[in-house]
Amino acid sequence: MKSVEVRQAELAVRRDELQGRIDQIKAELDSHQDRDWEELATQREGDEVLEGMGLDAQAELRAIAAALQRVAQGDYGTCQRCGNAISEARLDVLPYTPFCKECAA
Repeated sequence: MKSVEVRQAELAVRRDELQGRIDQIKAELDSHQDRDWEELATQREGDEVLEGMGLDAQAELRAIAAALQRVAQGDYGTCQRCGNAISEARLDVLPYTPFCKECAA
């Protein structure tokens, strides 16, 4: 069983990784200034994929921030809907989840 402190540290590491990824995506999107229409069309397709990845990363960052807030409040690992403990196995897979398996279904 992992302690709350260990999970908090893991969440912080993941947060930093995601922020780095978002920064890389922003830099890549900003670098596309090609004026050739064919190149621009190809780059735009790639940009859409990058934008989707960035949005996913931002959503995960928000979930991590909320989880870290629950750690600070002493509510981490407790289902925000029913108040039961969230299983260790679920927290191993989704360390930022606010819900137990039953309430998430």
